[in-house]
Amino acid sequence: MPPYSTSQKQAIAQFVNLTNSKDSVASKSLRATGWNVERAVDALKFPFLTNRFFAGTAGPSKSTKFLNEVFDSYRDDAEETPDGIGIDGAMKFLGDIEVQLDEVACLAIFEMCKCPSMGEFTREGFVDGWKMTHCDTKPKMTQHVQYLRSNIPKDPELFRRVYRFTFPLSRMQGQRNLQFEIAAEQWKLLFTADRGGVPWNTATTAWLDLWIEFLEGRGKRPVNKDLWEQAEVFMRKSLEDEDFGWWSADGAWPGALDDFVGYVKGKRGQGSEMEVE
Repeated sequence: MPPYSTSQKQAIAQFVNLTNSKDSVASKSLRATGWNVERAVDALKFPFLTNRFFAGTAGPSKSTKFLNEVFDSYRDDAEETPDGIGIDGAMKFLGDIEVQLDEVACLAIFEMCKCPSMGEFTREGFVDGWKMTHCDTKPKMTQHVQYLRSNIPKDPELFRRVYRFTFPLSRMQGQRNLQFEIAAEQWKLLFTADRGGVPWNTATTAWLDLWIEFLEGRGKRPVNKDLWEQAEVFMRKSLEDEDFGWWSADGAWPGALDDFVGYVKGKRGQGSEMEVE
């Protein structure tokens, strides 16, 4: 991939998430629309409307003007950070649209706005993210939060998008992996029903508790991106079939998940094909 700015990389990631396109298609479409994600997505889906719909729309729309005004009202320091909202402003904004900090919908807002870190918004991410949802008033933003709460647990694609974005969002600056303590807290948030996530438990197995217990027993090692992403895939599989009919010792699972299968089987008194550390 050619060298892109941070905002361009965020736009490419957002386009790919929305359209399931390749990065090359995303970058080509975005360059053609001046890196405007909303226009690029519409141009891909409705090419016959592109020229007519976007003709004469070079100036800022009313929604863009409103969203910039909202953004400006929450900046902590207008002079030092003209294009950023810090933690204090972010907390006030989230409170005003009725988002709790300990719910998955909060992570979904961060994903939608492509926040560079927890509780930090950029102007471009904020404006583009809310424009994509067609929310140009605070009441509409609050309604969208309700939509997220209702749909995250039952929409696997939406959940996966939020789940995967949580990994870079939660990493400490300069680190490639996620500290175990942080990963564990995020799993407890994302895999728990009362916080708006997908509950990871079945009739006979408290999967989430066993997963945390297992990783603690391995020494609370940092969690890499592959393990983080595959844990969600494993979770889905275990909810579909808690007896491991889908699992194979020759599969391409990360080693920790292979060992976890052995750990669970050992807890059930079934024996194991895997060596448990």
